[in-house]
Amino acid sequence: MIFTSLILMAGGVFTIWCAYKDYDWFMNNYKARIFVKMFGRDGARIFYMGLGVFIVLCAVAMLFFGS
Repeated sequence: MIFTSLILMAGGVFTIWCAYKDYDWFMNNYKARIFVKMFGRDGARIFYMGLGVFIVLCAVAMLFFGS
């Protein structure tokens, strides 16, 4: 459970960092292009930062409340 939480936390931090730094390779990915088209580049960055925060919070919840 701890390993899974750490991997999840790393993924969340990675998502936040890439959205914050506005990496082209991250935002031009075919999966991210959908959100860029819907929200614009800055809106997609905010969306991915929020998603990263949500993932980190889920990882923290797994660490403290997991069985």
